[in-house]
Amino acid sequence: MTAPRVQPNLDLGLVGNGSLGALVDAQGRVVWCCLPAFDGDPAFCALLQPKLGGGDWAVDVEDFAHAEQHYIANTAVLCTRLHDAHGGIVELTDFAPRWHQHGRFYRPVMLLRRIRRIAGSPRIRLRLRPLADWGARVPERTWGSNHLRFLLPDMILRLTTDAPLRLVRDELPFLLEHDLHCVLGPDETLTQPVDEFLRHAERQTIDYWREWVRYLSIPLEWQEAVIRSAITLKLCQYEDTGGIVAALTTSIPEAPHTPRNWDYRYCWLRDAAFVVRALNRLGATRSMEEYIRYIFNLVAGEERELQPVFGIGFETELAEQDVPSLAGYRGMGPVRCGNLAWVQKQHDVYGSVVLAATQLFFDQRLERPGDAAMFQRLEPLGERAFALHDQPDAGLWEFRGRAHVHTYSSVMCWAACDRLAKIAARFGLGERVAYWRGRAGIIRERVLREAWNAERGHFADAFGGERLDASLLLLADLGFLPADDPRFIGTVEAIGRELKRGDALFRYIAPDDFGAPETSFTICTFWYIDALAAIGRLPEARAMFERLLLQRNPLGLLSEDLSFEDGELWGNFPQTYSHVGLIIAAQRLSRPWTDAA
Repeated sequence: MTAPRVQPNLDLGLVGNGSLGALVDAQGRVVWCCLPAFDGDPAFCALLQPKLGGGDWAVDVEDFAHAEQHYIANTAVLCTRLHDAHGGIVELTDFAPRWHQHGRFYRPVMLLRRIRRIAGSPRIRLRLRPLADWGARVPERTWGSNHLRFLLPDMILRLTTDAPLRLVRDELPFLLEHDLHCVLGPDETLTQPVDEFLRHAERQTIDYWREWVRYLSIPLEWQEAVIRSAITLKLCQYEDTGGIVAALTTSIPEAPHTPRNWDYRYCWLRDAAFVVRALNRLGATRSMEEYIRYIFNLVAGEERELQPVFGIGFETELAEQDVPSLAGYRGMGPVRCGNLAWVQKQHDVYGSVVLAATQLFFDQRLERPGDAAMFQRLEPLGERAFALHDQPDAGLWEFRGRAHVHTYSSVMCWAACDRLAKIAARFGLGERVAYWRGRAGIIRERVLREAWNAERGHFADAFGGERLDASLLLLADLGFLPADDPRFIGTVEAIGRELKRGDALFRYIAPDDFGAPETSFTICTFWYIDALAAIGRLPEARAMFERLLLQRNPLGLLSEDLSFEDGELWGNFPQTYSHVGLIIAAQRLSRPWTDAA
C-alpha cells in the first residue's frame, strides 16, 4: 500500500453536528476528533502526531495517485475522491447526522462514512486506529459479528459496518466491489441495516443543512464563502449547553516553531459574542438564544466577576498542562491541554455578554424575547463593567506578563452600559435609562480623554499609551464613534501604516511575553477591510477582501493566523474569529441585492 502523504498545510475539512466535530484531511483521513465532546480526549489525534502512531481513521488506496475534495453544496457533508494510478476511483462521504425529529434535534456523537467505487477496480485497506489518554495508549478492543468496540476513557466507541469485519480488524487489503457503510458512535445496536440507516441519515442531514442555509440573509456577493463560514460557526457551538468554542483544536502554533501553542476548545465569552453577532446578522438567531442560555446558566445565582473563558460544560478551572505523548503539529510542540487564560482579568467580557444579548430585546421574530426580568439579570454585569472600566487588565490579546487599562476593554465596558440604556428604553424604564446613560457617558469621556494620543493623531492601545493594536478598528462598529470622526479615520490610517504588511495585519507589533509576533491575525485583517469601507475607501477594501479570500484552504476554511511570506495557515482551526470577520466584511462590502434585479 502507498502511505498517505502528510499534508504540509491545514488542508482540512470539518464535519460535525453540534455534539462533536471531526477534521478530515485532503485524503479522507479523520485526523482530529475529541470524544465524547469538543473538549474531550482526542481519540483521533494524528493531526498532532502521536508518538505511538495511529490516531486516525483512513481508507488507503493501493497505488494512490491523487485526491480531490468538496462539500456537497450548502451542507456539512464532505466528499473525498481517491484516485489510484490505474484509473480507479474511490469516493468517501463523511458527515455527522443532524436533523429534526420528535420535536428535537437528532445529533448523536456519531460519524458516518460511505465508501463507494466510482471507477476501475481499486484495492483498499481500512484503518481505524483511535487512541486513548491523549495518544498515550492503544485502547482495549473487542469485536462481534459486525462491529468493533474500542474502550475509550469516557465512552465505548463502536464501529458498525457491512465491510468484512476481519478485513477491517486486521487492516487487510481487498478489492472494493460494492458500497460499504460505516457507523462510528456509541456502543448501541442499530435497529435497522447499516446501509439503510446511513442512506436515510445522509438524506436527512443534507436536507437539514440546505433548509438551514435557505433562511440565511446572505449578501449578494461572495455567497459561497459566507455560507461556508456560517456553517462552520454553527458547527462550533456545543448545543448541549450553548457554549461556543474558539476553535476545535489545541496547540497548532501561531507560527512555525513558536511556543505560542494554546488550547482553544473552550468558550471565550468575547469570541462567542462575536460569533453570535455574525450569525444574528445572517438571521440565524437560534445560536444567540442557546448562547444566552449558556451565559445565564453560567452565572445563575452568583454575583462575581466573569472569567474570560469557561469550559463548554460550565467548568471554571481549565488547568493548563503539557501533553508529552503528542509531538505536536508537524512535530512542533508543546501540545497543551487546558488554558490559563481562565485566571486572567479581561474586562471587555462584560460588554461582550451584554452585546450578545441585546438583540433578544428587539427582535420580534423570537419565540422567547428578552423581558424585564432578563434585563434585571444583565444589570449586575453593567455594574461590574462600570466598576472595572478604568482598571488594568490583560486585554483581549491576553498578555500573560503585563497589565494596562486597555482601550478596547474600556470601550466594551462603555458598550455594556450603553446597551443597557437602550434596553431600558425599550421597556420605558425612564429612571434606568438615565442611570445607564450616565454611566456610559462617564466611561466615554474618560476613554476620549485618556486613550486619545493627540501628538500621534490616533487612539492608543491603553490609557496614556502610544502604541497601536488592531482592536481599535472596532470603535466605529461598536458605535463608540461615528466612522467619519477624524479621530477614528486617523486611527485607521495609522494602523494601516504601522500594522499592515502587504495584504495582512499584525494584531500588534510590540514584543510580548513570547517575543515579537510573526504572523498576521486573520480577523484583524478583516477588521481593517471593514474599517476601510466605513471611512469611504471602498474600492481598496473590496480588492483587499478578494485577495484575502484566496488564502482560505481548498474547502473555504480559515485558521487563526496567516504567514506574511507565503500565506500558509497557522494557528488553531477552524478559527471562529476568522469566519466572523469574513461574514461581517462581506456584508459591508457586497453590492445590494437590487443590483441583481
